Amino acid sequence: MTEVLFYHLERRPLEDALPVLLEKSLERGWRCVVQAGSPERRDALDAHLWTYNDASFLPHGTDAQPRPERQPVLLTLDEANPNDAQVRFLVDGARIADASPYVRVVHMFDGRDETAVAAARERWREAKAAGHTLTYWQQDENGRWVRKA
Repeated sequence: MTEVLFYHLERRPLEDALPVLLEKSLERGWRCVVQAGSPERRDALDAHLWTYNDASFLPHGTDAQPRPERQPVLLTLDEANPNDAQVRFLVDGARIADASPYVRVVHMFDGRDETAVAAARERWREAKAAGHTLTYWQQDENGRWVRKA
């Protein structure tokens, strides 16, 4: 079964949390796909991942560029998995119909947005009903991740 993780963003924005989780996934030898909610968001994340840290490099590309299958991290708008990723990150309420092709599916949602929280609760119920292994992470007062469930 796929491990489905929920990251409840409260102290730090997605732009701070996502690169760290992508780096940890790449360190484990996993390819990643990040599904965004709009072309503007995908492109903003693309630009951000090039500049978020002067001391590191996060290799990535988008599905709007040639050869997406070559990207260790692919930013996309749909459910396709052209880079054979093992980990799928869902941001901006993005959804997939089938989590089973992945080792991990990571839902990242803004805890200050009631609509996003309600949607995450619904995704939790769906993943639980499908029999996936679930974990829930919340940021503490310092922005570190604490496992809550």
